[in-house]
Amino acid sequence: MPKTKVELYAAIRRDARMEHLSVRALALKYKVHRRTVRDALKSAWSTPRKKMAPRKSVLDSFKTAIDQMLRADLDAPRKQRHTSKRIFDRPPMRSMGRRASMLICGRSTVSGWAASGWPG
Repeated sequence: MPKTKVELYAAIRRDARMEHLSVRALALKYKVHRRTVRDALKSAWSTPRKKMAPRKSVLDSFKTAIDQMLRADLDAPRKQRHTSKRIFDRPPMRSMGRRASMLICGRSTVSGWAASGWPG
């Protein structure tokens, strides 16, 4: 049994050329899908994997509220500014509407966003 995909593709192409096996017979022999056999017969190189689209952050819906809090804090004295713990403990950050005690994201997520690029 071939170890890498390149070796598998080479073995499939070799058996198709030398032994004149069908796509179905090759799939059964190498225990792969018939689509894989067709891909191997079409090209010696496998197709590259598709890149995943970046996921949305849990914090996306709250970023504007956090930004407003931090902008308002620029005028406040240093001791009265929102810390990441105070931002996290605010009611909009703790609930999503279904249950008031439901936590939607971690405190480190909130503190990471609050610390990125904000003075103070």
